[in-house]
Amino acid sequence: MRFTLSPEQRDFAASIDDLLAAADTPSVVRAWSHGEHEQGLRLWRQLADLGVTGLAVPEEHGGLDASAVDLTVAVEVLGRHAVPGPVVESLAALPVLLADSGATRWLPGLASGGSLGTLAWSPHVPYAVDADVADVRVCVSDGVLREFGPMAPLSSVDASRRLSAVDVRGEICPARTDRAWSFGVLACAAQLLGAGRRLLDMSVEYATQRSQYGNPIGGYQAIKHLLADVVTQLELARPLLYGAAVSLDTASPNAARDVSAARVACADAAYLAARTALQVHGAIGYTAEHDLSLWLTKVRALRSAWGTQAWHRAQVLAALTTERGAA
Repeated sequence: MRFTLSPEQRDFAASIDDLLAAADTPSVVRAWSHGEHEQGLRLWRQLADLGVTGLAVPEEHGGLDASAVDLTVAVEVLGRHAVPGPVVESLAALPVLLADSGATRWLPGLASGGSLGTLAWSPHVPYAVDADVADVRVCVSDGVLREFGPMAPLSSVDASRRLSAVDVRGEICPARTDRAWSFGVLACAAQLLGAGRRLLDMSVEYATQRSQYGNPIGGYQAIKHLLADVVTQLELARPLLYGAAVSLDTASPNAARDVSAARVACADAAYLAARTALQVHGAIGYTAEHDLSLWLTKVRALRSAWGTQAWHRAQVLAALTTERGAA
C-alpha cells in the first residue's frame, strides 16, 4: 500500500499553490466576509480551470472521477490558503451524495465551476455555509434529499463562513449517505491540516523576524519547543489523513473509523498550531487586521464542523470495540 504522493499529485498541489499564492487570498477572504463575492467567485473559476471543482464528480457528468487521495491533496492546499466558500460541501460531500443518490442533474454545473453547492445535514451540519451565493442547495433530512432555501444569516466565529438555517422545500429522492458523509469529514480534516501548516509557517517566519533583547525570539528554547510540538502533531496527523483517503479509495470496511480518526488528529493538530501561533505572535495575533486572524478563526470554526471531536472519538472507540469483540 502506497503512502507517498505520486509526482503527478505533487505537481497538482504545486499548481494550486501557485495559483492561490498569486491571488492574494487574504484580501479575497476579507471581501467575501463583507458579502463581496466577485473576487472569490473568480478564484473558484480559476480553480475549476485546474480541475479542482470536478475532482469528486463522475466522468459521465463532466468531472474527473478522481481518487479520494487526489481530492485530499487539493483541499489541503485550499486550507493552507484559507480559500473562502463551501469547500467541503461543493467539492467533496455534495458531488458524492448526488452521484450516489442518483440526483445527477446538478453535477455538470458543479464540475465545471459554473455552480457552487452547499449542504445541510442534521444533526452534525445543521446550518448551510454560503447558501446566499450557492446555486445548488441540498439538505439531508430523514434519509431523503431535499432542496432548501436560505433563511436569515447567522454569525460565525469565522466571518468568511456565512451560515444560515434552512427552509426545507421539495423532496428530491432517497439519500445514499455513507460515502458522502465520509468524504465530507475527510475534506474538513484536510482543510484543517492545511490551515494548521500555514499557521506553523507564519509562526516560524514571525519568530525569525521579531527580536527581543537583541535576538530573534525563534532562538529561545521555549519558542523552539512550542514550534517543535506543532510540527510533531501535524506530521503525525498527515499519515492518518492520507491513510483515511486510501481507505475510502479501496472501500475498506474500516473507512468510517479511519476518517474519524484522521479528523480528530487533524483538528487537534490545527488547534495546537493556532494556540501556538497566538503565543508566538503575542498581542498582534489578536488583531483582526493581521492575516493570522483569518486562519485562527477558520480553524476554530472547522474544529466543530462535520461532527465534534467528542463525536468522532466516540465513533473510533465504538469501531475498535466492535472489532475487538469480533476477534
